[in-house]
Amino acid sequence: MINSLLTRVFGSRNERQLRQLNRIVAKINALEPDIEKLSDEQLKAKTPEFKQRIADGEALDKVLPEAFAVCREASRRVLGMRHYDVQLIGGMVLHLGKIAEMRTGEGKTLVATLPVYLNALEGKGVHVVTVNDYLARRDSAQMGKLYNWLGMSVGVVYPGMPHSDKREAYASDITYGTNNEFGFDYLRDNMALSRADRYQRGLHYAIVDEVDSILIDEARTPLIISGPADDSPGAVHPRQPRGAQPDPPGSRRRRGRFLGR
Repeated sequence: MINSLLTRVFGSRNERQLRQLNRIVAKINALEPDIEKLSDEQLKAKTPEFKQRIADGEALDKVLPEAFAVCREASRRVLGMRHYDVQLIGGMVLHLGKIAEMRTGEGKTLVATLPVYLNALEGKGVHVVTVNDYLARRDSAQMGKLYNWLGMSVGVVYPGMPHSDKREAYASDITYGTNNEFGFDYLRDNMALSRADRYQRGLHYAIVDEVDSILIDEARTPLIISGPADDSPGAVHPRQPRGAQPDPPGSRRRRGRFLGR
């Protein structure tokens, strides 16, 4: 009964979070008139300014309102698309590491540009995970215009690309690719004999499209790297020293000793 009363007075947990996000939306909207007055060069200069502020210790959440306002205005100028208030909320939800459910046609790709731009300001790399190679290439080409205009580098990884190109794509501020390609590259990196042979850098922040499909449905299928085996017996069994006797039938070796049944 007390919980019911508190809910009626203060609202549910979701309602309280939405009120907090709406207050940030109001801050972003309040910045819009001043942001609109900036020239293209002044707007582009905001990216290195944000990076320096973050490097000096300013929290990412403190930069969020202005960074979202800059990304929104840049999107309007470059792509001809302006983020609606509800899309600003969606961008903040994704920045907080939560799941935002949106229907097809509601601008998921545009929403993702906000947290992607914000988190890329830290200079640690952002991964955008798509469900297939076509979407990875399409979105990196379309949204890459916005990121490049704002001074961000964009890369895309796909099967069969040259090693040097893939390494360059992973070194970009923003990297697009499928869950399988990211996963297999992670496995390849763990098999690499030297750091120079690895592709990926540290895992910092990622946006996952169709998260239910990727993390639930497709996650049931393990990623396995395999190749043709050498039929030579020497490639399978260790070479025995000259004069060594074969193991007795039915015996097991433990720490250099034979254990019979």
